Amino acid sequence: MTKCANNKELAEKIKKILELERSPVAIKLVKKKEDIPSGIKSVEKEKRHCEMVEEASKGGKFYATCEYHLCKGGAGAIGICEMPSKVKSGEFYLELGRFSSFPAANRCVNTIPKIKERFYASVYAPLEEADFDPDVVVIICKPNQAMKLVQALVYKLGERVTSDFSGIQSVCADAVAGPYTRGKPNFTLGCSGSRQYTGIKDEEIIVGLNGENLCCVVESLESI
Repeated sequence: MTKCANNKELAEKIKKILELERSPVAIKLVKKKEDIPSGIKSVEKEKRHCEMVEEASKGGKFYATCEYHLCKGGAGAIGICEMPSKVKSGEFYLELGRFSSFPAANRCVNTIPKIKERFYASVYAPLEEADFDPDVVVIICKPNQAMKLVQALVYKLGERVTSDFSGIQSVCADAVAGPYTRGKPNFTLGCSGSRQYTGIKDEEIIVGLNGENLCCVVESLESI
């Protein structure tokens, strides 16, 4: 491709090549209310970021400010809310029994990717309906479909793909904050919260892709 296709065409190609059951989700973080793409309305009730991603994968299109983010830990990871102190320190996960000690919990949460900038809202839409340039595209898929994405990522540069996850804050920190802050895609297995509160299946994993690299990924998928 000499020119990148639009979001609708990119989505159609990804879904066809990978045989996806869900739509890739376009996510944009906006600094001001006036930056919200035209025609997109606020979510109507409080939801977790992971729930909003899943809803968008099934056709939902909306934005959410801090007050509508039910999980403040997830919202804190993507820069929408201030991170709750107990989540930030690791104490929250220690109380959940995810770690054997506070030092272990603290070490882990300190390495989890977080977006330091503060944003007014997070915007969600199926990629084919996104009338904006996404910062991150999240794909909920099966391992064999994720494998094909890995093959597309290494097709041109030959660099091995590394994944960074810890079983907590997966759809927020791993799949959005990581790609956003590092400029590299990330693959994650999900977390107890995202699997409990959404319809992510046992056999599915989550992939976060950088929006600016999406065209190259699709071009590589077509070539392969």
